[in-house]
Amino acid sequence: MIISEIRFGGSVMRRAVILSTGALGAVSALLAVAAVSPGPDATALPEAPARTVEYGGLRIAVPDGWPVYRLDGDSRRCPRFDQHAIYLGSSGAEPDCPARVVGRTEAIHVTALPPSTARLSGPADARRSTARVALSAVKVAESADQQLTLDLPQSGVRITGVYGDDPLLLEQTLQTATAGPGTAPQPEPEAEEPVKKRRAWEEGPGFDTCTAPSLKTMKAWRKAYSIANIYIGGAARGCAQPRLTKEWVKNVRALGYRLIPTYVGPQAPCSPYRARFGKDNAVRKGEASADDAVAKAVELGIPTRQPLYFDIEAYNRNDKGCRKAVLKFLHAWTARLHELDYKSGVYSSVSSGIRDLVEADTDVVRRPDAIWFARWDGRKRVHGLSYLPDELWHPHRRIKQYRGGHTEKHGGIKLHVDSNIVDGLVY
Repeated sequence: MIISEIRFGGSVMRRAVILSTGALGAVSALLAVAAVSPGPDATALPEAPARTVEYGGLRIAVPDGWPVYRLDGDSRRCPRFDQHAIYLGSSGAEPDCPARVVGRTEAIHVTALPPSTARLSGPADARRSTARVALSAVKVAESADQQLTLDLPQSGVRITGVYGDDPLLLEQTLQTATAGPGTAPQPEPEAEEPVKKRRAWEEGPGFDTCTAPSLKTMKAWRKAYSIANIYIGGAARGCAQPRLTKEWVKNVRALGYRLIPTYVGPQAPCSPYRARFGKDNAVRKGEASADDAVAKAVELGIPTRQPLYFDIEAYNRNDKGCRKAVLKFLHAWTARLHELDYKSGVYSSVSSGIRDLVEADTDVVRRPDAIWFARWDGRKRVHGLSYLPDELWHPHRRIKQYRGGHTEKHGGIKLHVDSNIVDGLVY
């Protein structure tokens, strides 16, 4: 959490910027209080930029070249973070998202503030204020997930801003915004289902897709699949996750699904992605990723002793320095998760991350508790493989991604997915 001072006329307030989704009440309340007692210049608007957009009570300038997508009227648009854009509203029940998007750049997603969050964010008279508050003092500090979330109850909106290698661009864009009174359209609530207790592992077919589908889609797909991946966070997570909440997780599990919680953090130093750890900071970045993954898991209601998988995309293992850094990173990820009482999982290609873990010196590198390996050979087998000794991660500690991105249709609903066969640790 970053604490900074914002001046309104002659008065000063201390303001909290929370760098994670969920625990955002301090930002909301303080911005709302500022709206109740503004200084003499607090209601003065900055000079109108060449192009602004409004959503709820929020106004924000659009950087040159950035498209604006209004998702409330575009049921198939996928809110992606791997391209510059401003997204307004919630996507439809079946957005046209790819199976996998890794990596991100600067982008902003503005959605309606959940009613439960608005109730906890500040006094009602503050939210009803007619003052318009400039966000010119917002700062984007370095964080493990390269993301900043702001709840603005006065305007009825939540802002999620992400960055790749230019946090200043995100910061400058957010600083053009003003928050005034308003209400953003609320998506239809989805009914809660009771949750049953289950064993630590599961067998069966699974799928992964870039953004958490609607409950309608999950119900339609339940006859075909019993296990689904969710991307809970990370600096290289490429799709927005407007539906991925504690309630969504609870309801999907109540439908009979088991989940593979996956964190897409910084990638190998020899990878092509913007978010990378280095050869000198691999341990620190691995520990920070574990800390952030646990924070995200807690927000989603995923308790201790559950598996959290790190997604390390394919890299050039012929680069010895890079390979050594990856193993340091994954060792730190596993060790830190164990300290926090979570189980460690790793997703990677059999030709890079998984092979390096198999060959690692276990006196130096702590292997994860479970693996999720990519080998797109179409074979639904997790054991009896020449490239992965059966004695490792056995029993019930393996997931295989046997087919890459493709389209499937179940219950009348299409999704772009990867396909998996599971005999491993899940939530």
